[in-house]
Amino acid sequence: MVEILSLVLHHDEQAVLCAVELALEAGVPTKTHILNGLHRLLDGKADKPPRIDAPQALKLRREPKADIERYDALCRKAATRAL
Repeated sequence: MVEILSLVLHHDEQAVLCAVELALEAGVPTKTHILNGLHRLLDGKADKPPRIDAPQALKLRREPKADIERYDALCRKAATRAL
């Protein structure tokens, strides 16, 4: 508790208060969680990374399909090669 209160000596009081409130809302009011939240607030980074639009060259030409029989056949083929 004292360690959390002493954060005000090194950081803005409102930022510390906001980090404590976020930790309480998340249901994890621990020193580690509060420090993590405070550093995220001070860094100014968003919670979610920005959305990246992949270039056309990286898009799938054909969607992969789940084919267990093909997988099993490949496993059997690999096992016979190992012998």
